[in-house]
Amino acid sequence: MFTRKKSVWLFLLPGGLGLMLFYIVPFLGGIWYSLTDGSYRNAFVGLANYVAIWKNPMFLLGLKNTMQLSLVCAPLVWVLSFAIASLLNRLRPRGAFFRNSVLLPYLMPSSAMLLIWLVAFDYGGVVNRLWTALGLQRVIWLQGVQLRFPIILMFVWKNLGFAVIIFLAALQAIPEPLYDYAKLEGAGFWRQTFGITLPMIVPTAFLVIILEWINAFKIFKEVYFIGGAYPDEAVYTLQNYMNNMYGKLNYQNVTTAAYSFALIVFALFGALFLTQRRLLKRLSG
Repeated sequence: MFTRKKSVWLFLLPGGLGLMLFYIVPFLGGIWYSLTDGSYRNAFVGLANYVAIWKNPMFLLGLKNTMQLSLVCAPLVWVLSFAIASLLNRLRPRGAFFRNSVLLPYLMPSSAMLLIWLVAFDYGGVVNRLWTALGLQRVIWLQGVQLRFPIILMFVWKNLGFAVIIFLAALQAIPEPLYDYAKLEGAGFWRQTFGITLPMIVPTAFLVIILEWINAFKIFKEVYFIGGAYPDEAVYTLQNYMNNMYGKLNYQNVTTAAYSFALIVFALFGALFLTQRRLLKRLSG
């Protein structure tokens, strides 16, 4: 049996102080900073910065592209990782090689991946050679709206393995007799998937979608590597806008954009948690 001891707070104190000093205090301080004018007097201006930024076309463009890319990347990784994890779960223990290799892109440095992508999607690269082999015309993948495709593909390839491992751990925790009983009752693959597998891994499924959505919101790294600080408008993200404003020392715009986006993220994740609770109640009832 585990017993609670007051001495445990002594061990939590260093980490708690670091969390308070480097995360909570700056977060609260940034809220106040977003409500000031940024002058030497640091005068309070209320919500004027928020009103101004929501009228800024580049902020709106970055926010729109960030939401669009995340709404594509996160669900795509979720679906593919669940499908691959289900296949690997059926291959055990023969799928050990595939389980290990699926994490390799996640462990690769982003700079190395960038070189591969730039070579593969070049006008004379492998992708265009395969494209022309199918009788289609070459595409300039690294410019314009076409740039979205290599960025999304790069994100999926890099983040897929981590999601697969999480799903695989949840699938292996499902008792095998449940499937045996379902087979005796005549349930096929799809009936087992929607009747046993998905209801049993609902918490893990929501964990994966939240983690991948957080990673998708940070897709700026892939965009910056391929498109630079000022990429095409089709892939200009909110992080591009914030990074450029920071370079211009416009800290009010940076903090205001950050907290505006934080409110959107909190609302989105709040809706996801409410959906999870309702789904779990429905399944348990």
